[in-house]
Formats: sequence, structure tokens, C-alpha cells
Amino acid sequence: MKHKIMIVDDDQLIYSSLKRVLTTKNYDVVVCTSGGAVMESLVNESPELVLLDIYLGDASGLDILPEVKKIYPQLPVIMMTAYSDVQLAVNAMKNGAEDFIVKPINLDQLDIIIHKALQYCSLQNEVARLRTLMDADGGKDVRVLGASKAMMSVMLAAEKYAQSEDTTVLIEGESGTGKELIARFIHKSSRRSDGPFVSINCGAIPRDLAESELFGYEKGAFTGASDKMRQGRFELANGGTILLDEIGELSLDVQVKLLRVLQERTFYRLGGSKEITVNVRVLAATNRSLEKSVEIGTFREDLFYRLNVATLIVPPLRDRKEDISLLAYAFMNEFGEKFNKSMRGIAPDAIKILESHPWKGNVRELRNTMERIVLLIDSDVVKPQHLSFLTGAKPQAGEGAPLPGGDTFAIRIPSTGVKMNTVLHEVITRTLKLTDGNQVQAAKILGLSRSKLRYRMEQLGIEVAKNVT
Repeated sequence: MKHKIMIVDDDQLIYSSLKRVLTTKNYDVVVCTSGGAVMESLVNESPELVLLDIYLGDASGLDILPEVKKIYPQLPVIMMTAYSDVQLAVNAMKNGAEDFIVKPINLDQLDIIIHKALQYCSLQNEVARLRTLMDADGGKDVRVLGASKAMMSVMLAAEKYAQSEDTTVLIEGESGTGKELIARFIHKSSRRSDGPFVSINCGAIPRDLAESELFGYEKGAFTGASDKMRQGRFELANGGTILLDEIGELSLDVQVKLLRVLQERTFYRLGGSKEITVNVRVLAATNRSLEKSVEIGTFREDLFYRLNVATLIVPPLRDRKEDISLLAYAFMNEFGEKFNKSMRGIAPDAIKILESHPWKGNVRELRNTMERIVLLIDSDVVKPQHLSFLTGAKPQAGEGAPLPGGDTFAIRIPSTGVKMNTVLHEVITRTLKLTDGNQVQAAKILGLSRSKLRYRMEQLGIEVAKNVT
């Protein structure tokens, strides 16, 4: 399908030339020659991008821009301006313009700008579409999104499994791939959506408490159970769905009792004599191979086959690199809104760095990375230098300090942040190690006086060797 572009310009030579060139590039082009007719034309034509001249015969593009963005906030607008008007165009970008191009127009540059703007707009639309699809918790579950064939295949299968409200589903995948969110999607897409969704991380509870967490207990059932009866997670999920996350961590004796619940939908509270019946759909998730766990005897074979009725395998982020930019933009917008920052985009070179990173923590790691970047940077565009802390990313200019021999010392700040004194301590310690404790040489490398270096060492608790000057 052709993208539709609207040219707003009153110079016939310019808009005729632009229309001819853009048409040959397979765009559907419409022209508006009057500033006063722009809003009506937008309604009638519904373009996907607008080329807006700053100077029009009856109006100013700078006055039209806010009107357009107020009604069509996601519509990309590219300003066209004369060389002397560049500062005006920059100001227009601060007020919502996507980009600007200088007259006389370089057609190759225009092609790149249009392609970039449409691509970004497409990403925003895809995020919005998939956010609606994944509306499990108020439309905020963008961290599991993906437009890759692999991810969409998983989502289509999940939607299919959701229609069978009692079928047990086993969700496999590495940590951070979004298994719980897929489970929530299955629940919300099923006829059980009005019921509760209860999730329990089997690996986060002590093994001796797993049974009471799952099935509840009666008063006095064990030491510490002196209060009144407590319902377990299965009872709390009655009428809805329960997710047993990291199910491979359950002990063998609890696995026996879980198998009975899956088969009979009945159980006893710990210390109780009354049989409890529940109507619950069971979803299970694991980041390890349960089949291998069966082979080594840490997971019951009969329970494995009872769980393995329908299986979803969530691919790691490194195997679906085409999703990285989509997710990065989604998280950038999410945290831009959270931190009240107007983020405009991600530089192409920064996208390349994101796509080359191994993402061992998968989508969770990418989300944390984008949160950290949006929180700390002053720019409204994510640039390569903002990603130098990632493993494998080369330090950018100004981020490394040259050392003797031509080596480079690069500071890599963890996503959790670091105190300045910790950084200074590390720099001074490593420099002293490089100079075998020679403080005079170390001070010279660091650009400090010897007295200043000594002061810093004493302040930071760095021991001064007595036999070294």
C-alpha cells in the first residue's frame, strides 16, 4: 500500500517538482496551496506525512504546525525552509515537527528524512496496536511486544490456546522474555478473564513452605501457623487462572500433590481434613528444560506429561533482533512519559548498537537499559554515546581517558547507578597500580598535583604506601 504525503506550499515550481519526484518513488501525493485550507485537507485526505513550508502566502507554517499537532499528534510534519530560516525550523522541531529540510531541496536527503519519519511513525502505530492486543494490565504490558514472525507466531498460538479455557499450557523461555505477560494475555483472552489471575514464583519461596503457599493451611498445622486458617493460591484463583512460574523449582513431594490437583481439581489444606474443590486453569512457566529435569530425576515424568498438553516457546531477544528497535521505542516512550521527558527518537547508530548487544537478560534487560537512559540523558534523542556502558559497545569520544601505551580506560556505569566517590576510588587505585605505587607519576597521569592526589587518597581511604614517593 502506498504512503500518502501532503505537500503544503504555495510555490507552484516547488510543489510540482516535489510531487513529480515523490510520485516516481511510489508515494501517493496530494498538494495544499493555502495555509487556510490545511486542516480541511487533512480531514479529507488523511495523509501519513506532511511537508510544510514555513512561509505561505496567507499564513505561516509555524502557526499551522501547533494546530496540526493538537489534532493529529502522531502525524509526522517535516518543515521546509530557506537556508536563512534554519533556526526557525529548529524551533519548529521543538514544537513538534519531525524534521526539517533546507531549500533548494536535496532530493536524496529528503528521501532519507521521509523514510525515517514514516518508519518511526510505523513503529509507533505498531506499538499502539500491540499494546491493545496485550492489554492485560491497563495497556502497559509493552515489554512482551514484538512484530517478528517468531513472536507473532507465539502470540497467535497463545490466542488459540486461550479459547480452550481448561487446557494446561506450559510456557518455556529464558528469564526476561515475558512468559508471565503471555500467561496474562492467555487469561485475558479467555472466558475466564473476569476471574482472578494469580501468579506464584515457585523458585522464590522456601521449599518447606511451598505446599502451604499453594494449598493453604489450617490453624496449628505447623510451627508459626498459630493464626487463623489461610487460603492458598489455588483457592484464591478459583474461577480464574493460576500461573506456576519456575515450576521446575518445586520439590518432588509437592509435585505429587500438584499432579493430583491437575487431575482431580481437589486438594486438602495443610493440616486440614476437608477436601477443597476448585475450578482453576493452570498455566506453568519455566526457564529450564523440564524434559532434562525428568531425565536427571528432579522432575516427575507423569507431572511433565500432564503439564505438557500445549506448549509455547518464547524466543530470546537475540533470536528476534527485528523486535529490538520496536521495543526500544516503546520503552523510550513509556519512560519519557513516566519521567515527564519529551523523547524524540533513537539515532540509527544507536539502534545498531542495541541490535548488536547479546541481551542475556532479554526484554527485561532492554527495558531496564531504556529506563536508565531516559532517566539520565539530557538529550531528546538516544545517541551511541548513551549506550557505551553496554557490554561490547565501544567507548565514544570523550568517554575514555588515554593511558600510557595508548590504552583507553573506559568507565562503565551499572544500570543501578554508582556514587562519584566509588568512581574516583577506582580511577586512582587503578592508576596507582599502573605506576607501581609511584604517586608522582600517578598524579601526572591524572593531571593533579601530588598534594591534591594525597588529599584525595586520604579522603577516599586509599592507603598510602610508606616506601613509595
